[in-house]
Amino acid sequence: MLKKEEKKQLDDILKAHDYNKTSVIAIMQDIQKIYHYLPQKVLTYIAGELGLSEAKVYGVATFYENFSLEPKGKYVIKICDGTACHVRNSTAILNEIRSVLGVSQEHPTTEDMMFTVETVSCLGACGLAPVCTVNDKVHPAMTPEKARALIEELKEEAANEN
Repeated sequence: MLKKEEKKQLDDILKAHDYNKTSVIAIMQDIQKIYHYLPQKVLTYIAGELGLSEAKVYGVATFYENFSLEPKGKYVIKICDGTACHVRNSTAILNEIRSVLGVSQEHPTTEDMMFTVETVSCLGACGLAPVCTVNDKVHPAMTPEKARALIEELKEEAANEN
């Protein structure tokens, strides 16, 4: 069941898109910015509000790799493993970040829901390789040492917000 505040937030998103069922992808993108994933109860709600079947909405959510049905951390770190990044040792960066955060490919999110670590095929920044992004902000010319420092910086940022 959705809370009153959640429902209002979702209604605002739907209203911004004129409750247009052809805008379902953009609506899901806006929702994912808030939740960092697409909760089942939210997909059910927007399906009903848009007059779409839940199967249709889930089909869209599962077709596009950018959408997630699993909860993600506050900071989503994507490490590029495309050719340019891979040959410049992105694997060492991935291993360092996973080691520092205590996550794995099978369990990519920290228990405190602060970090999620993912690999992607390409971030489209080959000239800056190797790269990673944190919540879509590009961090170029990464090294394992820079990655470790970035994690510490993010932890400090999170601590200062509390």
